[in-house]
Amino acid sequence: MIERIRFDEKGLVTAVVQDANTKEVLTVAYMNKESFVKTMESGETWFYSRSRQELWHKGATSGHTQKVVAIKTDCDYDAIVVEVLPEGPACHNGTASCFTEVVQQNTGVGSVEIIAKLVRVIEKREQEMPVGAYTTYLFEKGIDKICKKVGEEATEVVIGAKNRDAEEVKWEAADLIYHLLVLLQEQKVSIYDVLDVLKKRHEEK
Repeated sequence: MIERIRFDEKGLVTAVVQDANTKEVLTVAYMNKESFVKTMESGETWFYSRSRQELWHKGATSGHTQKVVAIKTDCDYDAIVVEVLPEGPACHNGTASCFTEVVQQNTGVGSVEIIAKLVRVIEKREQEMPVGAYTTYLFEKGIDKICKKVGEEATEVVIGAKNRDAEEVKWEAADLIYHLLVLLQEQKVSIYDVLDVLKKRHEEK
């Protein structure tokens, strides 16, 4: 691939780093040929610092490394996307992503980003078990209660569909997804492993 990358006059190419699971953009950095090769050979991200004019291995000092899952290029071969599994925050400010400041955001537009947020919240609820939280209640009651709720919500989705009630389907489907995520957490099955199964099934067809 490196022979096809169009590095600029300074020998650099823009690298957009993206979480391989959530698809969240974590940061934007730059690579030269040497850091690109190191990234491919090591399986972790290496970049070129324009300010320090040297290579740097992401996480070398902080421990917040990024395991490379895939590297993609745009149609002009002058920019790349590096999909990674981050080990800790990507930003030096301690946030998961460098892109935290909202300039404009339209309401009423859903995104799969909420799945990743729910997964983190549910995992934290199970660890901390805060008093009064509904998720805590489910974990306290155990797998039988969680399974019962998944079944109930699935039935509610079916009823809404049979009634041709799109609004009801929307709300009940949201309840079903939430309770399914709780069940997956209780079973220690990653939602991303489930998505990988779907991906493999799709690729086989």
